[in-house]
Amino acid sequence: MRLQEKMEILKSRLAEMRSVVVAFSGGVDSTFLLKVAHQVLGGNVIAVTAKSNTYPEREFKEAGDFIKSLGIRQVVITSNEMEIDGFSGNPPNRCYFCKKELFSRIVEAASQNNIKYVLDGSNVDDLEDYRPGKQALDELGILSPLREAGMAKEDIRILSRELMLPTWDKPAFACLASRFPYGHKITGEKLEMVDKAEQYLIEQGFRQVRVRHHGDVARIEVLQNERRSFFDVDLMDRVYSRLKEIGFVYVALDMKGYRTGSMNETLK
Repeated sequence: MRLQEKMEILKSRLAEMRSVVVAFSGGVDSTFLLKVAHQVLGGNVIAVTAKSNTYPEREFKEAGDFIKSLGIRQVVITSNEMEIDGFSGNPPNRCYFCKKELFSRIVEAASQNNIKYVLDGSNVDDLEDYRPGKQALDELGILSPLREAGMAKEDIRILSRELMLPTWDKPAFACLASRFPYGHKITGEKLEMVDKAEQYLIEQGFRQVRVRHHGDVARIEVLQNERRSFFDVDLMDRVYSRLKEIGFVYVALDMKGYRTGSMNETLK
């Protein structure tokens, strides 16, 4: 199916809904969805964003700035995942508990505004990885119109570029809780360590970064074509020193480089 056909399917589906709440993280997918929903439905769109210690402040601010640029009404939900039963123990279905709690509150916000439909930005590529959060979305009746239209991540990036969206080439991002091996307890202190470490690497010029928290060890993932940057001894020393300051004892570079869902490799 051609891209424009997928776009027409998406717009037609949104028009049928008449008013929607979009769960908005500020990532590639939800930004594209919010923009198209606003084009189709105008003022009948509300963006809901979550403020949480599992997402960096920079992501929350960027999301708010984009919502403001479109003139869309924003609802902010403050969440503390540490208070969700089953979350901090970090079981393989951790994402289910988080999504169930968050989207229940988004559904409540939609109901308070007499809006029937809550949308998320899932695309067809998300079906290829282990996604326990999808079960929660299905249970709550959350709709994924990008997936319904048959859109993959690359489709969304191409169409986002055509719409001149600033996120068309934005690196993929997942909540900071995804940096921990399953069964390893998640705490606010550990989340802060990961956030600071990743922010430092971004400031060093790395585009796509994950710092996986393995207790005393920080396992760094960067894009495959950026791994060679660590041949610079001065850079290695700086990164090691900064991550030691943050609280890690050992610092290691993942030889394979960044890949989505690397923590799920233990499940296979």
